[in-house]
Parts: sequence; structure tokens; C-alpha cells
Amino acid sequence: MPNDMILAVDDEVHILELISYNLKSAGYNVVTALTGEEALKRCEVEKPSLVLLDIMLPGIDGLEVCRRLKGDRSTSNIPIIMLTARGDEVDKILGLELGADDYITKPFSVRELAARVKSLLRRVAPQQESEPQTLRCGDIMIDITNYEAFKGGEKLSLTLKEFELLKVLVLSRGKVLTRDFLLDRIWGYEYYGETRTVDVHIRHLRQKLGEEPYIETVRGVGYRFVDKDQDS
Repeated sequence: MPNDMILAVDDEVHILELISYNLKSAGYNVVTALTGEEALKRCEVEKPSLVLLDIMLPGIDGLEVCRRLKGDRSTSNIPIIMLTARGDEVDKILGLELGADDYITKPFSVRELAARVKSLLRRVAPQQESEPQTLRCGDIMIDITNYEAFKGGEKLSLTLKEFELLKVLVLSRGKVLTRDFLLDRIWGYEYYGETRTVDVHIRHLRQKLGEEPYIETVRGVGYRFVDKDQDS
């Protein structure tokens, strides 16, 4: 949403200038940081609506900044888009596992970047009053308004994307959802067949839900949330 504050973090000044110019033209308020240390301080004080975070930073690198932001309750809900010149899948998967919400490899199209920022901010915007405020399925309770989920009364430590994934699966309980559907619904754009993104988030979500197989894999298709009460 225009007027939201975007924190752009990169040690290359010309990259920051390019990002700032284009996002400001789209109506966003943009602040910048050249180092990981500066980024952490700005997030603590200013609480930006979204962070564009380069991996290759001097001192504290982008992956460590991401880990700290997602591990701090006061900043864990700030969405993060990772930026990097690397094309290595290992870096991409590691960023996602640390809680990053999106990932763009340099060089990138500024139009694509703006579209992804808009899409991600739209998905973290407050829910409309007409939508359900809570969802329940067995011992799972989802508080949509406050972006919190509980199992057996205990709060689950979920990233934003894990929360959205759980919500969509529970809303469609019993139905098989394809990886492509989940990519489009949660990430809001084409991931060009990189369904590994969904698999990574499903794996972490399963670990946090516990041993009981709430989420079933339908081989070659996608995933289904099992309603134990309905099946019994």
C-alpha cells in the first residue's frame, strides 16, 4: 500500500538509489541502510512495513539480519524480501528457512520488484471485518486478526508465510491444494515452477505442528490438511 515505509538494505549505493527512486515514485516512503548493523537499528526504532535485504553485506550479513529480525518478537512480523547477486539454490533455501517471505536475484526488474512489494504488503494488510476472525480445526486454533496460531492452547512460533500457509490449508481442510495454487495464493505471483518454495515451508510447518500428520502429501499434486474430527 502506498505510503508504507520500506527499508532497503544494500552496501551498493547505486542499488539503493535505484530502489529508492522507483519505490518513491510508486508512493512508498523509503529509508535505507548500508550495513546489517544499521538495518537492525532502523528496524528496532522505525518498524518498517517491509524490508528489502541484500545477503552480501559487510559485517553482519543479510542472512543473520533476517534470522535476528524473525527471532525478535517485536520485528518477527515484518515481511522480508531477500536480494542477492547469487543464483545458488542453497542461499535461496537458507533464506526461506530463516523466515524470508520472498527472494529476488540480481539483476532484477524494478517493475517486478515493485509488483512483489505491493503483493506482499497487500497480503499482510489487516483483514476485513467481514472475514472470520478465528479458525478452529481439532486442537488447532488460528487467530486471523492477530496473526497467531495455537495448538492445544500453546502458541506456535510461525513466520508470516507459515501462518498464511496454515490458514489456507485449514480453510480448505480435506481438499487437495496444488503447489501452484499455494504459490499463487500465498506468494501472489508466478514463481516460475519453483515449487520447492512450498515444500520448504510445508516441512517447517509440519515440524512446528508436531508429529501428528495434520498435513498430508498427495504425491505429484500437492498437500491436504486433515480434519481429524471430521475423519473420526
